[in-house]
Amino acid sequence: MARRTTVPPAGRSDGYVDLRSYGAIGDGRTVALIAEDGSVDWLPIPNLDSVPVFARLLDADGGGAIALSPVDEFTVKRRYIPTTNVLETTFTAATGVARVTDALVTGVAGRLPWVELARRIEGVSGDVKFRWKVAPGSMLGSASPWIDMTTHGAVVRIDGVTIAVRGIDNGARRSGNQAIAGAFTTSAGSLHQVTVVGTSNEPLHLPDPGNVDRGIDRTIDNWRAWSKEFNYDGPWSEAVQRSALALKLLIFSPTGAIAAAATTSLPESLAGGKNWDYRYAWVRDLAYTVTALTRFGLREETHGSVSWLLRTIRENGPDLHVFYDLEGGLPAGVESHDVAGWRGNKPVVTGNPAGGQLQLGVYGDLFDVMRRYVEAGNVLDAETGRLLASVADKTCDFWHRQDHGMWELPDKRHYTSSKMGCWSALDNAVRLCELGQIPGSGARWAAERDAIKEWVEENCWSEERQSYVFYAGSDDLDASVLLHAPSGFERGPRMNSTIDALREELGRGALMYRYSGVQSEEATFVSCAFWAASALACVGRHDEAIAMMDELVDLANDVGLYAEMIDPDSLAFLGNFPQGLSHLALVNTAITIEELTR
Repeated sequence: MARRTTVPPAGRSDGYVDLRSYGAIGDGRTVALIAEDGSVDWLPIPNLDSVPVFARLLDADGGGAIALSPVDEFTVKRRYIPTTNVLETTFTAATGVARVTDALVTGVAGRLPWVELARRIEGVSGDVKFRWKVAPGSMLGSASPWIDMTTHGAVVRIDGVTIAVRGIDNGARRSGNQAIAGAFTTSAGSLHQVTVVGTSNEPLHLPDPGNVDRGIDRTIDNWRAWSKEFNYDGPWSEAVQRSALALKLLIFSPTGAIAAAATTSLPESLAGGKNWDYRYAWVRDLAYTVTALTRFGLREETHGSVSWLLRTIRENGPDLHVFYDLEGGLPAGVESHDVAGWRGNKPVVTGNPAGGQLQLGVYGDLFDVMRRYVEAGNVLDAETGRLLASVADKTCDFWHRQDHGMWELPDKRHYTSSKMGCWSALDNAVRLCELGQIPGSGARWAAERDAIKEWVEENCWSEERQSYVFYAGSDDLDASVLLHAPSGFERGPRMNSTIDALREELGRGALMYRYSGVQSEEATFVSCAFWAASALACVGRHDEAIAMMDELVDLANDVGLYAEMIDPDSLAFLGNFPQGLSHLALVNTAITIEELTR
């Protein structure tokens, strides 16, 4: 699945590295991104959606980082400790070998109440001189860090965040007025540690280094215990399990919300302009995640996410929104920050402008979540049943409207995949009604479902192209219609020929662009390629589906992670990272192919 050889670390260009260079670790509250050269270039404190204290990823000069690497030239071999989200990097220099284990430490009963990034450095052979530096940044150009001397030593403060550095035999010293640095030399069997702890607007616990070292082992055990509950032994099992672990990083444990990605403002195109904040919970992504978690038999995360979604819909109703913030509220507006951006690619933003859009596909996503939840052996409460019945009634009316589509486009149209999503919503509503989970006879829902099907077949099909089109009256194509092979809208000749038309126009090898004309604006969209493989399986083209899946699985980075997009020529990553939708598409496609080829 992923590269395991020892290689030189990805070089930095103007302070930035390729997005493929990053591994991700997390604790259920935030996520850190670690480059091959040992630098932590992204870490929001305390939460995933906080303004990042360490953001070299978006601002090489002033963003801040936690650097740790050998002084002399070195090569790198990385892996996740199996079945965990703990990253292990082996550095080989001319003088010796050392191993670094990176973990966002978890507690005895879940996440810690503070952020604790622990870096254990063990000497393997010979001697390797390391240097390190903990240098908080400007929080996207909004604040300035300073060192404060306290009774218990130096801490760094910045805009309500307090950070301290602890460790074992790490040679810590003050580095100017804004950073803490150090150096040490490993030898065979030696143990060193650099630990960064942080809180926001609350007191800071200063952990004992010995407890931290035990905490790293406990964190490994915690991840292994979680993975034991994971149930999948089909093809591509290593890639599926790594994707499940990547998705777990994006579950915000304080509420159960699921972030779409761990970052903001990583560009979809090197030409710039398409830079968005994905640290929000999309109904769509939650639906796909619950599908995967249910198929894996992971009960706690499934229930937590479903409960969060229903509570959030009620609290922000009566309308169903496209996405919510991780606390369950409606996101505020978009704020631009005057920093460089990854490789000079602006804008850098917090917030996402799509929040106020009408996207009819979310109705299908909501009902897909609820049907799968019920069919997994769960029972809906009466209030939820009434809520869903009300949403089904709205769908009967709203499907006639134009919307912005799944891709959050500025122009409102009768998008084909949006209508298909409404069909799916009502089809699942009828099923839930038959199961006695939501009130009503379902007769109107069934009638409108059939009317949607008839409308799509008449208005969104092109005889000339032998394909479902982007929107009614268009000759353009849209890869998101592939989602409705698994949904059951169409698995016959029309979907079969649509797959061929999409691959001919939007395909680049195994990869695929989102829709007609976007090739000049952005790279291929990872999820679309997996959706194509899934659709191939749904129409009975199993050998093609398997071959395509084999190729796509090999496009992950060395530790099995995907960004939102891949440049089809260089295979460079683009877009936010790690991207939940990419990993969700891998997981659900693998399971779909496995189920249909048994």
